[in-house]
Amino acid sequence: MDRKYYPLRPIQRWLIDTHFNKANSTMMNIGGLFKLSPSIDLQRLEDAFNEVLNTHDIFRCRLVFHPETSELCQTFDNEIMPVVVEEWTDEEFTMIQKYLSEPYDLIDKPLYRVYIFKTPSANYFYVDFYHAVMDGVAASYLFWHEVDRAYRGRKKKAPLSYAAFVEEESKIPPETLAEGHAYWRKMLASFDEQKHLPPVDVKGVAAWTKGNFEYTFRRFKEDFFINSGLNENGFFLGATMLTLAKITGSRESIMTWIHNGRTNMREYRIMGLMLEEFPCAFDFHEDISVREFLDKLSEQGRFGMKYRKSLDIVYNDGLEDECVSFIFQKMMHEDTTLNDTRVEVVYLPPNEFSAAENSLDVNVEETDKGFYNLLLYYDASRYSEELMEKFSITLEETLLLMRNMDRKVSEILD
Repeated sequence: MDRKYYPLRPIQRWLIDTHFNKANSTMMNIGGLFKLSPSIDLQRLEDAFNEVLNTHDIFRCRLVFHPETSELCQTFDNEIMPVVVEEWTDEEFTMIQKYLSEPYDLIDKPLYRVYIFKTPSANYFYVDFYHAVMDGVAASYLFWHEVDRAYRGRKKKAPLSYAAFVEEESKIPPETLAEGHAYWRKMLASFDEQKHLPPVDVKGVAAWTKGNFEYTFRRFKEDFFINSGLNENGFFLGATMLTLAKITGSRESIMTWIHNGRTNMREYRIMGLMLEEFPCAFDFHEDISVREFLDKLSEQGRFGMKYRKSLDIVYNDGLEDECVSFIFQKMMHEDTTLNDTRVEVVYLPPNEFSAAENSLDVNVEETDKGFYNLLLYYDASRYSEELMEKFSITLEETLLLMRNMDRKVSEILD
């Protein structure tokens, strides 16, 4: 049977192109090491993993070069690498852990790793996936839900094919995408590093240099959202846009925000990479209230969803390359369950370094203590740690001021 080749989705190509030259980056690994309850039957777990891997075509995905065009593409007809229970001594297992999160070989290799380890002291499993084929929602929710269902012996639903989704998306006529292309080009046409990025305060460093800064919002807590009913993602995105406008002094913000990409219940059942990076822009010269600003920002988000299939122009033409990016994440801080038994999180591989040479990435993560952590990944050849600390403090102050929904944005910016 002839092998069928599928194009990369725009978001896949963007991720792979960004990281390809630094393929030893573990930024593309999504997974972790987990300790099992002694009551878990390892043979049943082995069978459950293998059932899930054989059911969903995303696990057959390989990145290959097309034999005729030499274009990087993907196939979904490859062999599944079966999971087996491996028995090791505690000393051997300690050594194995050093190699679990190694970066992936990208070309014509399996893009997942699943292991079950039996040791004298405890039982474990390790899973991780290459980010360009699986996102956080797929890895932490859909995959785990399917494994739990299979372990319990419950009937499975007919799987949704990621390959079919890729093919369907690739056949959208250009004329259907044209209106969206114009929308995104217009939004990003006025982007200016001098107006929409924090002012450069580092001199004498010629090349992009990795920098990161961590800050905890201790005066702004999760109970605000519990009491107000407001959307966390939209609120933090709005606060980040206001902070950028304040730091730059431009009263404008143009940036991007990362969405899980699933917009309906059918898509929420697809195992694979669905996330998208949406540009957003706002002009704060009109004096409106915080409530009005957040309503308009939410409306812009819904309008942008209408043109999400046209985001290929953003990725392919690099329209968002210099923009500040934002993501809000509900992280897995607590242990999970399998067959109603506790599964302990032992190790979540850190993103040791990013191959993406971005100017500034803003990451907000909830904690299990009701606080929020801010993680700033930035170009240290442009920005100092002092500026990132100022950005963090300003963002927290903005969050506190925005709690008064009737406050004018001009008060915050001034």
